[in-house]
Amino acid sequence: MANFFQDLQDILFLDIETASATSTWEELPLRLQDEWSRKMAQQASAEDSNPSDLYFRRAGIYAEFGKVICVGVGFFHYSTEENELVYRTKSFAEETEHDTLYAFRELLERRNWILCGHNSKEFDFPYLCRRMLINRIPLPSVLDIAGKKPWEIRHMDTMEMWKFGDYKHYTRLELLAAVFNIPTSKEGIDGSAVNEVYYQVGDLSSIRRYCIRDVEVTARLYLAYQGLPGDLEFRVLNLDEEVKDKP
Repeated sequence: MANFFQDLQDILFLDIETASATSTWEELPLRLQDEWSRKMAQQASAEDSNPSDLYFRRAGIYAEFGKVICVGVGFFHYSTEENELVYRTKSFAEETEHDTLYAFRELLERRNWILCGHNSKEFDFPYLCRRMLINRIPLPSVLDIAGKKPWEIRHMDTMEMWKFGDYKHYTRLELLAAVFNIPTSKEGIDGSAVNEVYYQVGDLSSIRRYCIRDVEVTARLYLAYQGLPGDLEFRVLNLDEEVKDKP
């Protein structure tokens, strides 16, 4: 088990929170307004065709029309001397998306991480790559997968791991948390409310907390896949709180 915990230290668990690029569709440049209308014309039903309303509800899921407002990460450290497992967590949510992504990139370049998220291969990883390029930030090695062989890509996805080859099977993180008896992260807000909380309430602190709770649920789910209990005890260090408490 000690060897498992040592290897566990190489995994960086992560989750991102995204919002529409602007608070309203009307604030978009005209070219992007036109592109959004074209995109939604192919997807919206007749009774749900207002581009402005659709933009506020849906734009955050598209990297071309959204932006990253928070990146939450978590990673484990195992002390052999004290036989203690410590989970460190941190969020990146700066004043601009560029600064958020750049700070996150610096963390990625410090170690040869394995990245792990839930539905991350379909959403988080490509979204991060696209927004980094839009912000003129060079991709870090762990995200720059062009030309790499499958075994060279250091990405894991807890949803993909649950599929067992069933490519049509989508399973929410919250459902798996319930199945494995892992405490919920859905306290206060959930993903559907992020845009409203960000633009209308201006409460980025709540979004940070929600994001890092999701990361911890993902980390606990990964441990559960290894046969460990969903309520496994480990010491949690919130690095955001450590920075806040410094004089």
